[in-house]
Amino acid sequence: MRARASDRERVFERAEHFEVGAHGEALAIDHLERLGYRIVAANFSLPIGRNTREVIVNAEIDVVAYDGPTLCFVEVKTRATDDVALPQTNVDLRKRRQITRAARSYRRLMGLTSAPFRYDVVTVVAKPDDANPRIELLKGFWTDGQLRKKNWHDPYWD
Repeated sequence: MRARASDRERVFERAEHFEVGAHGEALAIDHLERLGYRIVAANFSLPIGRNTREVIVNAEIDVVAYDGPTLCFVEVKTRATDDVALPQTNVDLRKRRQITRAARSYRRLMGLTSAPFRYDVVTVVAKPDDANPRIELLKGFWTDGQLRKKNWHDPYWD
């Protein structure tokens, strides 16, 4: 049985949530540039390790940019509506750790281990046809220190 042309075309259509995400990333990059950020890379993907089944795990950094001398790793979260939850609630601990590992690898790869850096989040609330999107930049959303596991020898435990 042969697939009709219309069936083949449908396979390559992107789901609506991918369209919302792509639109949000474009809006976020425009917003960052208006604020004076210098964009270095978008959708930068690199391997960060292996999982328990020895499969290579890749992580993606949505935007890598400079805010003055500070290297910024920016996660973009886009939602069509924030009725249920704010977009930044999805930058959970697992996601922050993944981005942090990718940023560490990026800094090593580019020879920037001693350069100042931070992790930002840009939230976008807009539908693809929305003329007035809400965009917010959350600078320094987390730090490496917040992700370190507690050591039993820390003063907290004394």
